[in-house]
Amino acid sequence: MSRIGKKPIELPKGVTVKIEGNTVAVQGPKGKLDTPLPRGIKVEQKDGHLVAIRENDSQAAVHGLARALVNNAVEGVTKGWTRELEIVGIGYRAEMKGKSTVVFNLGYSHPIEYPLPTGIEVAVDPKQTKLTLTGIDRQKVGQVAAEMRGLRPPDPYKNKGVRYAGERLKKKVGKTGAK
Repeated sequence: MSRIGKKPIELPKGVTVKIEGNTVAVQGPKGKLDTPLPRGIKVEQKDGHLVAIRENDSQAAVHGLARALVNNAVEGVTKGWTRELEIVGIGYRAEMKGKSTVVFNLGYSHPIEYPLPTGIEVAVDPKQTKLTLTGIDRQKVGQVAAEMRGLRPPDPYKNKGVRYAGERLKKKVGKTGAK
């Protein structure tokens, strides 16, 4: 039995939900999100709560997933999602170019321009080594953060690169000298 799938989703004030077929449209103070549901899973609204119901036990694998996706949408339109990145390395930095492009200097021979998708906002700190990504769609925020990290993944030998805030790296030992 899915423990997560059985949990009801509380609807905060100011959030409206429309259930149309296998799509749940959630609207709140920060915006509107549409979440598709897997086949065999229904969402019902009961006195200020949303409940995910599966038709039979063959949908047990996606029961908790469907509930989590709808919960992420509800949380996104109320609070929003954030992801923080740190840039480590001498001369490595990021800066905003307009409102929709981030320019990275990551030790390559050229700067890298990263166009931001709609719905994602980036704030760069004054030292230009920390980025804060915000948006209402959790998947989109995480995907953009992963793509930015992929521009220069953290190096285990020199500890340089773009990493998530709080990410721990296991430093490796380099080559040993000749005898």
